[in-house]
Amino acid sequence: MLTFEEKLNIIEEFPELEKKEISLGRVNFHYEESVYDKKIVVYRLHPNGNGFVYAGEMDDYATDDKGMVNIKEMSADELRTLIREAIESLSLSPAEKNPVMEEWLNANDQSLVLMREEDGFHVYAEEQLEGTFNSYEEAVNFLEQEGFSRL
Repeated sequence: MLTFEEKLNIIEEFPELEKKEISLGRVNFHYEESVYDKKIVVYRLHPNGNGFVYAGEMDDYATDDKGMVNIKEMSADELRTLIREAIESLSLSPAEKNPVMEEWLNANDQSLVLMREEDGFHVYAEEQLEGTFNSYEEAVNFLEQEGFSRL
């Protein structure tokens, strides 16, 4: 298990994180450039070595109900990887993380493009917006009802 000081040194390797001292000798590290409301990457790093990293925007880690991963038993490499991935996950919007751009065609050779953007899923005919949907499923349902098939 890494000591508090070793964990602190690893975390401080990330210049984009801002250290914030809190009560009982604990420390938080904030990522102010987050595109989400969530800014805390390292949460309550305690002098006993316990602490958490926010992984709520990632799928590869088991998290608690707040999206946190306990780092008490992590190796140096595991901690670096988790922090790097946490920062990346807070740097990209959902559309950037999981881009969607699909071309759909109907029997008359008319094409529409389905794109995921910041505020939802949009269907375009060339540059003209044909529809806006809250989910991928809604957009696909619309396209299929209109007689389009994914290429």
